[in-house]
Amino acid sequence: MAMQLKKLSEQVIVITGASSGIGLATARKAARQRAKLVLVARNENALKQISDDINMQGAEAIYVAADVANEADMQRVASMAIERFGGFDTWMNVAGVSIFGKNEEVSMDDMRRLFDINFWGVVNGSLIAVKHLKTRGGALINMGSETSDRAVPLQGIYSASKHAVKGFTDSLRVELEEEGAPVSVTLIKPASIDTMLVTHAKNYLEVEPKLPPPIYAPEIAADALLYAAEHSVRDMYVGSRARLMGASAHYIPRLLDKGMQRFMYKLMKSDKQAEHRENNNLYTHKTDLLERGGVGGTARETSVYTSAVTHPRTTGAVMLGSGLALMALWQMKKRRQHTSGTSGTLNTSSYGRTRW
Repeated sequence: MAMQLKKLSEQVIVITGASSGIGLATARKAARQRAKLVLVARNENALKQISDDINMQGAEAIYVAADVANEADMQRVASMAIERFGGFDTWMNVAGVSIFGKNEEVSMDDMRRLFDINFWGVVNGSLIAVKHLKTRGGALINMGSETSDRAVPLQGIYSASKHAVKGFTDSLRVELEEEGAPVSVTLIKPASIDTMLVTHAKNYLEVEPKLPPPIYAPEIAADALLYAAEHSVRDMYVGSRARLMGASAHYIPRLLDKGMQRFMYKLMKSDKQAEHRENNNLYTHKTDLLERGGVGGTARETSVYTSAVTHPRTTGAVMLGSGLALMALWQMKKRRQHTSGTSGTLNTSSYGRTRW
């Protein structure tokens, strides 16, 4: 349901997973636009440093050390936001972890823990946020993935969790729209993003994992999140690769299967020996305070596709001009093909209409 959302400068925004990666990039961008922030993650020391930096720059932020998998923790986040700011206008469920390894090799305990964070963390945050937003109005934004549309090998349980997030988010959106609730519900589906995801992941592979290219900067995903905070949109892809993956999964699933069998394994394995398996962020927090983690390639700083979504007027004009230019080139090529015979002789019937 389309609705009018507040400008970022007038909003209070809750961001989970705010201590690194996309969450941290989003917090910093939102702070520069003077949104009031409630930052959530497990790493209290990192959150304190981030909040202090934001407050020193003239914005306003508080932090709540919490585990998204714990419903009581998420209720405490909402209570703190209401106590400090009188409520919140946007709730972003960004926190997430991954596991690299074949499904048969990953332990059931690790699978359940990943689902506790990636899926039940979204459910906890969403239901608590919606209870408040239904009376105040605002936006709920959940972090999915390109794997919400198409699972990938070696990240099977991660893909399954993002499929589940999509199913939950889509059903919740319909239920809220049916009752006329003033809540915008958006699912963000990024391609590979240069964050701490790989560094924080639990790894069952014999080598260090990496993400398949192209890899995009976290600021691009942050732009999508902040756009959804101001504009009621159903879902958003981050990076053209994510949109292509979704379309391919729908139209050519078996061909995509074959492509993944041939290429994806190599694209997701580095040539570095694997570090200790327990050096991960699955059960406790590790290295934070970094937006980027170096995931196996140089990150693209822009995405034409995502810019077209977040800046439709400007990009529309550029795309129109590009389209006209391409059409002119195509027409010129067709003329040249028409005026040239197969043996290289000139077609004199068209000569007078063609300038060389």
